[in-house]
Amino acid sequence: MTGASSGIGAATARLLLERGWRVLAAARRLEAMEPLAALGAEVMALDVSDEQSRRQLADQVSAKVGALDALVNNAGYGDVGPVETLPLERARAMFDVNVFGLMGLTQQLLPAMRERGSGRIVNISSIAGRWVSPGAGWYGASKFALEALSDALRLELKAFGVRVVVVEPGVIATDFPHVASASMEQSFSCRTYSTMMRAVSKSWESVFRSASPPLEVARTIERALTAPNPQARYRSGHQSASVIASQLLPTRVWDTLVRMQMT
Repeated sequence: MTGASSGIGAATARLLLERGWRVLAAARRLEAMEPLAALGAEVMALDVSDEQSRRQLADQVSAKVGALDALVNNAGYGDVGPVETLPLERARAMFDVNVFGLMGLTQQLLPAMRERGSGRIVNISSIAGRWVSPGAGWYGASKFALEALSDALRLELKAFGVRVVVVEPGVIATDFPHVASASMEQSFSCRTYSTMMRAVSKSWESVFRSASPPLEVARTIERALTAPNPQARYRSGHQSASVIASQLLPTRVWDTLVRMQMT
């Protein structure tokens, strides 16, 4: 389990421990995982964007358990701002964590699962991996990429007994608004997009007041891990049903609904 220091990752690690799983919990902040360690989790340091850190974690996992029964790729974060003005280095940083880091760790841990002929990979995406709101284009792009790579992995690994599942949380009560707050504030200074970004911010504040608890997603992840024949995708949490609406409605109608709320 990556990204286990808070939010969905911490809630999932706790739930799995309660269910009797042996949990290897990884995150950048070891001290934040002390409560998990007290519950029996084996905590390990991981900066998923750093190749050496990924390699060190893979070596530790190999020494502890050999091949994993399941890998839950939860580490990720969001930065916000208009596509035109968000600096590319910040976009690359998101992709380094949400896409390249996640898949780099998967590449390290997958061979042992494939050679054994069993295992499960659960990638935590987002409803932003299915439809994108103004101001979150680069974050959404990273999640769209994760969805595509997960589809490819699911097809490629079927013959080797490794199942690949995507979980798409909706609006969840995590640190996401706090983490994104600095970039949101910065976007207000852009004369071209400040009005739009203030409307986006106001809409997000309203939506997050009804956010689902991380435990709701944790239960969905457990279902993705334990179902004998898992679905390719599971939605979970507040507004996750919006994915269905975005697929069924004509694009022009959907765009109008989104813009009415966020611009």
